[in-house]
This record gives sequence, structure tokens and C-alpha cells, in this order.
Amino acid sequence: MADAFFNQADQVSAPATRAVAIVPHDTAALADIPKALYVGSGGTLVLRASGSTGDASFRNVASGSVLPVRASHVRATGTTAADIVALG
Repeated sequence: MADAFFNQADQVSAPATRAVAIVPHDTAALADIPKALYVGSGGTLVLRASGSTGDASFRNVASGSVLPVRASHVRATGTTAADIVALG
């Protein structure tokens, strides 16, 4: 299948071209900073945004939500959401 947008510059607002499952971890950073996070099974998501020095808790995230946050870490402690996918 041809990609009509192959020669276009990637931007934060452009659709994701990569999707990678995330396993929350208390110390390990994500391999790449994503454009957004997809949450398959809702709950609380504890993360550190790429430009922040502290963590933030997103409570009551609904199943099927896409959070437009560029996270550097997704923490295991406090995270009850599951089936999290990094969109890059």
C-alpha cells in the first residue's frame, strides 16, 4: 500500500505512525516520548510529562481515551488504567 504522506514532515498534531504497548514502571523512562497515550482500560494514570519535574495523576480516565500528553514516564505505582499504548 502506498503512503501518500510519506514525504510530509511529522508534527505533534499529525496522526501517529507508531503504536507501542506500555508496561508501567516506577523508574524506567519510556524508550521514546510519544505524541499521546491511548488508554484501553480506564482508571488512574500516573505519569511524568516530558517537560515536567514531577508526576501527575490523571484520575477517572475513561476506557478508549487518548490523552494528548508527551510523557517521559508512566508509573506503576498509582496507575490502575491498563492496555496503555504510546502513539508516536
